[in-house]
Amino acid sequence: MKTYKGIIFDLDGTLLDTINDLTDSVNDVMKIYGWKEYDSKACKMMVGNGFRKLIQRALPEEKQKDEMFLDEAVDQFSKAYQKRYLNKTIPYEGILKLLGTLEEKGIKIAVNSNKRGDYTSALVNKYFSQFPWVAVYGEREREGIPKKPDPSAALEIANHMNLPAEEVLYIGDSKTDMETGQNAKMDTIGVAWGFRGAEELRENNATYIVEKPEAILEYVI
Repeated sequence: MKTYKGIIFDLDGTLLDTINDLTDSVNDVMKIYGWKEYDSKACKMMVGNGFRKLIQRALPEEKQKDEMFLDEAVDQFSKAYQKRYLNKTIPYEGILKLLGTLEEKGIKIAVNSNKRGDYTSALVNKYFSQFPWVAVYGEREREGIPKKPDPSAALEIANHMNLPAEEVLYIGDSKTDMETGQNAKMDTIGVAWGFRGAEELRENNATYIVEKPEAILEYVI
């Protein structure tokens, strides 16, 4: 079995269960305009490609291509999420223990998320500041770094780790994450506890699929 010396984690749906705060914030926007609200199950299928895509998917179809209106709705969402993003978000069971064990084993770790960068950093600082992250990246399109599944950020992280891509595992809960890892020529682990479930991970050729965080330890030194 191959072993790996570095791990790049997705954030939402992988390390943190953020779905309730995201759903509540989406519904704050829906209430403003008098549109139907969503449950967390529906919201899980809309997240993963940044705030703008999340809100675009939540809007009525006739509004989804109205860029001016979308700008307004995204701004409303950002204001709502700023107030809510720490209300109900928690690490998944077993994640803190996993990260502690990875640190003990000398495995290098990083976060690569499509979430806005300020929230990505704030959440990692809130819940995981005790761990030695090589990099914590959120969305960086303004810096010329495309969102996942583009591999640019993942390859940049591998470079910071001083590891070749084949020694880095890319771990996430969605099609986007599996494609990111594949585009970076990294093996992938799909986490079945996340927002999308094992079927989507299998369909998108996850190298491995795990049901619990501790199972990740089987693949590292």
